[in-house]
Order: sequence, then structure tokens, then C-alpha cells
Amino acid sequence: MSHSLVCWKCGASLAALSLPMRRLDICPRCSAELHVCRMCVEYDTSKAKHCREPTAEEVREKDRANFCDFYKPREKAYTPPDLASLGASKAGLDALFGGGAKPAAPATDEARTPLDDLFRPRKP
Repeated sequence: MSHSLVCWKCGASLAALSLPMRRLDICPRCSAELHVCRMCVEYDTSKAKHCREPTAEEVREKDRANFCDFYKPREKAYTPPDLASLGASKAGLDALFGGGAKPAAPATDEARTPLDDLFRPRKP
């Protein structure tokens, strides 16, 4: 039976894996554990314990393999990063803190001259 599951972490196809998934199955591309809350149809961050199943025991690490009996893999578990939003956030921070460019360091001679003058022995 064919399925269209993808890794929750990197989006790689998991079509080569047979169902039901074993607890220790990992992604062939990124080696992420797959029997995890973040890949389950019951995973929902708007719910208590991030799970729609009210009788499920709480799993603290949502991206680590677990023993949950309610686990069912979700087909669209991968969410690509929102690069436009990240770029806008970075631009806002750069504007707030003076841009992304670092000020040029003074040339070695320019910085050294005042120090040499400060520590040069005085003539009597």
C-alpha cells in the first residue's frame, strides 16, 4: 500500500517505509525520529499538551520518539520555514540596531600611535 508521508523535520519522502511505522523508524535523509508527536494527526499546538486526544499521556519532547498508543502519522507534517517572514524580521532588527554592517576597525597604525604616546617614557 502506497502512502505520501514526508518527514516532519526536512520534508523528505517516506514512501519507502512500510506502515504502520515502528517506534524507532528514522528519516532516511536527516535521521530524525519519526514516531513523534510532531508527525501525528493528533498533534495540535492549540490544545492542552499539544494533543487532540484527551486520554493520551503527556509527552514532553514532541520531537523525540515515544510510546504513544494513539500515534497515527500525518501526511502533511512538514512545514517549510517562512523565509520571507525571517528576512523581514532580520531587516527590522538591522534597522533597529544600526544595520547589519559592522564598523570598520581603525588601521593598526592609527590605533597604536595614541598608545605609544601614552606609554612613551618622558624626557626629564
